[in-house]
Amino acid sequence: MTPVETRPGLADRVLGGWLGRIAGNMLGKPVEQGEVWTRERIDHYLRQAGALPLDDYLPEPPGGDGLPPLRPEWRQCVRGRIHGSCRDDDVDYAILGLDLLETHGFRFTTEQVGDLWLLRLPYRQTFTAERAAYRNLANGLRPPLTATYDNPYQDWIGALIRADIYGWTCPGDPRRAAALARRDAVLSHTGNGVYGAMFAAALISAAFTAPGVRGALDEALAVIPAGSRLARTVRRVVSLHDSRMTWEDTLTTLAEETAGLGWIHTVPNAAVLTAGLLYGDGDFTRTVALTVRGGLDTDSNGATAGSVAGVLTGAAAIPPQWTEPLEDTVRSAVFGFDGVRISELAERTLRLAESAP
Repeated sequence: MTPVETRPGLADRVLGGWLGRIAGNMLGKPVEQGEVWTRERIDHYLRQAGALPLDDYLPEPPGGDGLPPLRPEWRQCVRGRIHGSCRDDDVDYAILGLDLLETHGFRFTTEQVGDLWLLRLPYRQTFTAERAAYRNLANGLRPPLTATYDNPYQDWIGALIRADIYGWTCPGDPRRAAALARRDAVLSHTGNGVYGAMFAAALISAAFTAPGVRGALDEALAVIPAGSRLARTVRRVVSLHDSRMTWEDTLTTLAEETAGLGWIHTVPNAAVLTAGLLYGDGDFTRTVALTVRGGLDTDSNGATAGSVAGVLTGAAAIPPQWTEPLEDTVRSAVFGFDGVRISELAERTLRLAESAP
């Protein structure tokens, strides 16, 4: 683990977070459709392609029968075809959060988050709760009504995927990271949707200084209500892991216990994420591979798992098959950022972390 006491150490860990998020997102993107690409179908795909255990980006479709089509963007996301990251909201929101902190500082308001969406983010590149909130903003509503009016997605995963920037800029301060993430999340989410953002921000923040994955999870759990369904589900995954249940059986158990919530809901995805982190045990490749193989919102879960694992290991320790195809380049729908260098995003994030009051 790279120390964070020095600027080079912190810089390596911040860059690791960015690279991990983008690589994990790219890994999961071709199979991002949880009601179609189940855990069993993902592994069937990998077996047909001779790619188990998974240790690189997804291979091209093996051409066998019985497999559903991949996402339309798959040609930009499979091994051998990647030349920089393709555009995705899981990365767009990290970039937008960086712009928010650079523009308004750490005292930003929820209203300023909404104003920046309208200024920088195309409406058609928003989805579920974010699209509902965007529409409400355009119609003149203000927070918290933007999250609650005509929005059936309030507990879904959208706020969680926006939280990384608050963890990266508050290294070792999970409560502060969670407070920032909450201020952002309430624009579009309530309840477990907000707690998911707080949990993710705190988890990433804690990864800078915790002794390992379990320590980071314990710190992240401390910032959300202990009686919330999210907290109870994360603790359940931890207990099954501690009982030495296999990764497969752990996910089967949690799928039964969260049945009916849907594949984009925060709670079942937090279960997949937590299992990937615990059974990955700090190894970057194993962590992102298990998380994506877990199914549900594969690109979002892969991105968050990659961010945590990348912070834990540092950029220099991420195997090159994940980073070299990215060519230090990001495609983005955020106005003014398309084609930006990953290294530039990490350097700007580092400056924010160093300047935080």
